[in-house]
Amino acid sequence: MEHTVGVVGDAAVADRLQEAGVAVEIGDGTVPATDRVVAVGEAAMTAVARAEADPLVVPVDAGRGVRSVPRTAVADAVATLGDARVESHPVLAVEAADGTVDRAFWDVTLVTADAARISEFAIDSAADHIGQFRADGVVVATAAGSPGYAHRVGGPILAPSAQAVVAPIAPFATDPDHWVLPVDDIGVTVARDEATVELLLDDRPSRTVACDEGVAISTAPPVRVAVVAQSRSRFG
Repeated sequence: MEHTVGVVGDAAVADRLQEAGVAVEIGDGTVPATDRVVAVGEAAMTAVARAEADPLVVPVDAGRGVRSVPRTAVADAVATLGDARVESHPVLAVEAADGTVDRAFWDVTLVTADAARISEFAIDSAADHIGQFRADGVVVATAAGSPGYAHRVGGPILAPSAQAVVAPIAPFATDPDHWVLPVDDIGVTVARDEATVELLLDDRPSRTVACDEGVAISTAPPVRVAVVAQSRSRFG
């Protein structure tokens, strides 16, 4: 049975697939409602994660966080999807103090808006108070996001799992803790009224967060990523 493949992020990749005889639907500002989607680049992966659909996704040049394939191998990758192994990547549901819920695929960041200003952040889980620290900010990254900014500020790289890295950004302490926590219930609260704190979802500005307010992070439906022979290692 021939499958129509949706393509998000690069029309040239859609052209390459069409030349290989693949039926293609190109996303024009939206994610096509196909059961297979090729997502080109990190922004395309974010778009797929925010869409209310459950396609099998082939990431193309989408960074280390997911098992991407190169553009030159996309036609071969799509041709072997019937034999693909599937990795499940959690999506973060981020609830603000007013009850508004949004989604993030790579990471959630709370950071001071002004240079040379720090704030204080408290981290809690469903079962315990995890920690509190003064810093420029804090990043909560999924396994897919863990090789990105969270790793640059000292966090580990995670294999695909339902866990997240929580890492302070430019902490006041010289030996800060980093945590690996289940993503199903993480709370981050602004605990000091000294600076304006911004909430970023996958580097997308969302809102400011006031003192004694915060965000509650849980899981939304995951993204299913196809792993084929052409997929790069996440650790190489």
